[in-house]
Amino acid sequence: MNDEFTKSILKSMEYERQRQAPPEEFPKFPTIPAGRYTDDKFFKLENEYLWAKSWLYVCHLDEIPETGSYLLWEKTGTPIILLRDENRKVKAYYNSCRHRGGPLINEQKGKLEGRLICKYHGWCYALNGELSLVRDKRDFIALNQKDLSLKSIKCERLGNWVFINEDPDAASLIDYLQPLPQHLVQFQPENLRLVDSRTYQVDCNVKVLLDAFFEVYHLTVVHKDTVDRFLDHRGTVIKLWENGHSVMITPNRNPEWTDPGTIGMPVIESVTQIPAEHNMSFNMFPNLVTPMAGTGMPFLTFWPKTKSSMEIDCHWFAPEGSEEGFSELWETRINNFERILEEDLQFASQLQNSVESPAFDGLNLNYQERRIYHWHEELDRRIGPDRIAEEMRVEPLLKNYLSE
Repeated sequence: MNDEFTKSILKSMEYERQRQAPPEEFPKFPTIPAGRYTDDKFFKLENEYLWAKSWLYVCHLDEIPETGSYLLWEKTGTPIILLRDENRKVKAYYNSCRHRGGPLINEQKGKLEGRLICKYHGWCYALNGELSLVRDKRDFIALNQKDLSLKSIKCERLGNWVFINEDPDAASLIDYLQPLPQHLVQFQPENLRLVDSRTYQVDCNVKVLLDAFFEVYHLTVVHKDTVDRFLDHRGTVIKLWENGHSVMITPNRNPEWTDPGTIGMPVIESVTQIPAEHNMSFNMFPNLVTPMAGTGMPFLTFWPKTKSSMEIDCHWFAPEGSEEGFSELWETRINNFERILEEDLQFASQLQNSVESPAFDGLNLNYQERRIYHWHEELDRRIGPDRIAEEMRVEPLLKNYLSE
């Protein structure tokens, strides 16, 4: 992140503080239909064309540290195995034997001794996915083991973060994330360690909660005694990028302020001025939100369970070499964060009841909330407008407002 970017953001912050209206000619957003949050058919379209065809964060290398280490990952409803093969390369396979679909893994994590074994009929696979042993092979006619390797899934890394995509035709992770990688390199993702992971169950549609993390319009009401005390939401700068990605940079009210929960923690020295002195929160479409800081950061990932329930995972990462601070300092920091998260979650079930009410027609967004509209535009592109009922679509309006 260069000096030109820093100067541009600081100038934009001042503009945002001083403006009396949205930029001239910025479009008025049509109402986002309520049915996008409640309709069974739309929920099915999301599962088929969004979650099954997107790059999704699955784990950190610390969770599968050595050859044979594995995780069973089921966030999208499909059981997927993440493991380290004989060359310690990360691989992803469907947890389904090519014989009759028996499970190869039935524990959430562990270490394999050189092979995967079907729990139903004992077929064996090498860690590279190749079928290596078939019991009573004599009874199979013209069986070609080479054609029966495990079904693999695209699996790539950004630093120590591992992502998967079930779409075999998907672009590479790095190409898909552009321009995010160039902004994230300063945080040295190849050196970050996993500190903690927690999951929270929430009774609302996944988009209801995601929306709250795309804007700071709610700070003065929901977070008046916490976040609003040190962040100036009126100075927030937003950048919208291709593929639905975005960033939101909210200045501190006091430039000299430091989060007391981070005092004493090791700092990534390469972190630049903007994330060091302000709150810089990225969205990697579709469901990863991360407010980055020089002392470490969370990955917040949002997962649908049903049309009206979801869960949010919070994974915390810290600079290499900070193990001595993982216990006491991080416990305090995470507890502070949970207090803020609880403020966001407190109305989730009531919000869900409201969006299901016949009185609710849809979302009426303002300029500060344009990341929400940007996200919905990208969702329609992923699904394909022709597959969406006309009354359920959003009008594409933001193409000319994307940044490079």
